[in-house]
Amino acid sequence: MPTATPQRTWAAIRAEFARLPGLSAAAAALLVAASAAGLVAPWALGRLVDDVIAEAGSGRVAYWATVIAVAALAGGALTTAATANAARLGETMLAHLRERVLDRALHLPSATLERTGTGDLVSRTGEDATAVASALTASGPLIVNAALSVVLTAGGLFALDWRLGLAGLAAAPGYLFALRWYLPRSAPYYVKKRVVSGERTQALAGALRGAATARAYRIEETHVAHVAASSATTRDLTLEVFQNYTRFVSRINRAELIGLAAVLIAGFLLVREQMATVGAATAAALYFHRLFNPIGILLLESDTALQAGASLARLVGVADLPAAPVADPADPAVTGGDLDVVVAQHHYDDGPVVLADITLRLAAGSRVALVGASGAGKSTLAAIAAGIVAPADGTVRLGGTPLDELGETRTRQRIALISQEVHVFAGPLRDDLRLARPDASDGELLAALDLIGATGWFQALPGGLDTHVGDGGHRLTAAQAQQLALARLVLADPEVAVLDEATAEAGSSSARDLERAADAATAGRTTLIVAHRLTQAASADQVLVLDHGRVIEEGAPDDLLRAGGRYSELWAAWNR
Repeated sequence: MPTATPQRTWAAIRAEFARLPGLSAAAAALLVAASAAGLVAPWALGRLVDDVIAEAGSGRVAYWATVIAVAALAGGALTTAATANAARLGETMLAHLRERVLDRALHLPSATLERTGTGDLVSRTGEDATAVASALTASGPLIVNAALSVVLTAGGLFALDWRLGLAGLAAAPGYLFALRWYLPRSAPYYVKKRVVSGERTQALAGALRGAATARAYRIEETHVAHVAASSATTRDLTLEVFQNYTRFVSRINRAELIGLAAVLIAGFLLVREQMATVGAATAAALYFHRLFNPIGILLLESDTALQAGASLARLVGVADLPAAPVADPADPAVTGGDLDVVVAQHHYDDGPVVLADITLRLAAGSRVALVGASGAGKSTLAAIAAGIVAPADGTVRLGGTPLDELGETRTRQRIALISQEVHVFAGPLRDDLRLARPDASDGELLAALDLIGATGWFQALPGGLDTHVGDGGHRLTAAQAQQLALARLVLADPEVAVLDEATAEAGSSSARDLERAADAATAGRTTLIVAHRLTQAASADQVLVLDHGRVIEEGAPDDLLRAGGRYSELWAAWNR
């Protein structure tokens, strides 16, 4: 997945502010007013000190005390209003960004998801979105308010006496040195931390999805070790970040000591030489001390800002992905349901060749089965035939039209892939079925379920089509979930169906039922089957036997049996 450049990330932030001009202006005005209100108390205290030294009456003391109290109340009210308004602005901006990211994520090309996996995407929409939300609604207003306080307080310090203002600048080199030391060391860590976090999420998701298989093959410890290793990498990186952070804090404290000492010494010398009043020196010290918190916030929250910046760049990277192209009515029409797959060779990224010298032709309405040992390349060839994966060197044509010219949307309308891993969406069964065809009537939904032999378990549901299925609802068995996927296939009514071990979950009594359901759902369609059970291959018009990414046998099932080759050996082993 791409990550946006710093320039593009800032441009995205500016665009969000420009989209909400009224809310942005209100937030800025309230933050400035709140910061300005905080300047009143130190100045009033300085004037109070001078009046006390001058032995002014109790009325002046009461006056300045009233000014300080009113300023404190006004500052509190303005700060509350500013924080609430800024949080509203941040949440609105984040909601819009999340909508864009989700829209792009849901419209990503299948090949992109196949290549990148879901861990990175889950990490971006989960952890990265949370980091940005925290920055926009909590740290963001805090940082902006702190920056305004620094600017206004520094202005107030120079307004009291420019010499006291210059003394306060003695802390600046210390602050700059701390930032110069910290930023180059920390920024790469946060980018790397987001990456390893995505890898950890991918490892966890993979282990959870394959939990049943892992238990069956007794490889739980291998998965646990993989998750533990990715978690350890994340932990070690987090500790390194924290070590840098604590060293950064110590440098900030050193700069504060230097600055306050310089202001106090300068104030003492100016008062001794009668070049400034005690009240002015007192106010200057209070002003500089007032800078501790905002400067500390700016420097310390830079840690949060860096994390949020890295996360925001990852979100903007997804949000900036090109939108799914709209199908052009002038696109070449598909004539017939013939599917031609030619793969000179295929490899993933810079990996080894996994398919080579493949020529596969599925005549309209025919059934072709792919057979071979695990790792032979069957699923990869099925994904290429379905248009999920583009061959590194080759072409796929439907009705004579290349799939890349047909486009993702039209390809999905004409070619449906059902794999071993199907998903039951949470909600009414009716909505789950209508994912395939939103305008389907209840009668058409029931007809699809009846066609694939799901009437028995469907009639046992408490609410019929209104029954909530999936997470938090009625749990369907693995075989029932597969039947639901086949019912969606019937409703979608594509020209071509690709079944990648779509009946593999039925390893016992429901195996025959699922095979009959698959036969009914694909009747009359051009069908490519990755045969988990050789009984599926036996009913095909043609069988391709793959071995290490190459076709070693091809022909009708009966002919291959008589030939006594690899298919015959597999058949004999299956029927033992």
